[in-house]
Amino acid sequence: MADVQETRHEWRVPRGIVALKAAGAVLCAVLALTGDGLLLFLAGVAALGFAVLAGRDLVAPVRLTAGEDGLVVSGLGGRERISWNDVDRIRVNTNRRYGLTTELLEIDAGEQIHLFSRFDLGEPVVAVAEALMRLRP
Repeated sequence: MADVQETRHEWRVPRGIVALKAAGAVLCAVLALTGDGLLLFLAGVAALGFAVLAGRDLVAPVRLTAGEDGLVVSGLGGRERISWNDVDRIRVNTNRRYGLTTELLEIDAGEQIHLFSRFDLGEPVVAVAEALMRLRP
């Protein structure tokens, strides 16, 4: 019997983005330690926010995995397997505001919608959407 090799693709948070979030946490922590009153509070909250985001990226760097059997979405809440039968739609949502264009990969799986940016995936979302459409039966 032949050994069947399943094709799996994974998309992860780029290391540079994790480093920027960690640097933001350190910078805000330094500001909080040197400030007083309102600056202490605001910089402390920002440092905590950056630290949580960097920690999430270190704990679950692979955000999306796709194979012939479906998708795996990862985050702080854990991993969730989604069968291709449960995926209703895959599309790229493009928004233009204030001269900036943002693109989000939207995976509609019935009751849930998963959104990913290029900073989550490490690649342009259009390329990821095309790869997912090729993998989808």
